[in-house]
Amino acid sequence: MTTHTQNRTARTARLRTLSLTALATTAAAAAALTLTSTSAHAAETKQPTAPAAPTTGDSRTGGSGYANNLDGWIKESLAIMKAKGIPGTYEGLHRNIMRESSGNPNAQNGWDVNAQKGTPSKGLLQVIQPTFNAYHVTGTAHSLTDPVANITAAANYAADRYGSIDNVNSAY
Repeated sequence: MTTHTQNRTARTARLRTLSLTALATTAAAAAALTLTSTSAHAAETKQPTAPAAPTTGDSRTGGSGYANNLDGWIKESLAIMKAKGIPGTYEGLHRNIMRESSGNPNAQNGWDVNAQKGTPSKGLLQVIQPTFNAYHVTGTAHSLTDPVANITAAANYAADRYGSIDNVNSAY
């Protein structure tokens, strides 16, 4: 074997080793993420209405003790929903929020038929003002784009129309 051939063979072997190592690392990371996600989902499924860990107050949710993020807004909404007898789970709310607004509380639809008629859908669950007004839940802010008020009103509407937000799998 020539030196050139030996070098080429050695490089090929190193590349194969690096490729296998990268694949193994990626697979291990994917498995860890899957296990972590599954464990977190299982905990949410078992305790869908558990309150979030208390935090210092925030201006968006009026210092309610819930985190000022999507997880906290959903958990606060679930606590209100439970107290008011409105069905729904963390998974059902999260799935619909991600489809409707990708978790942006300021999302606004400016192109659909509602927007063309002057009442654009707004907020985490893309609610129009008349629907929000009709299904607003006492104890939440009377603001369409307030995350907790938007989630809770949308879940109240979905419960009335579909039995639960969990039964909604497309635009509603």
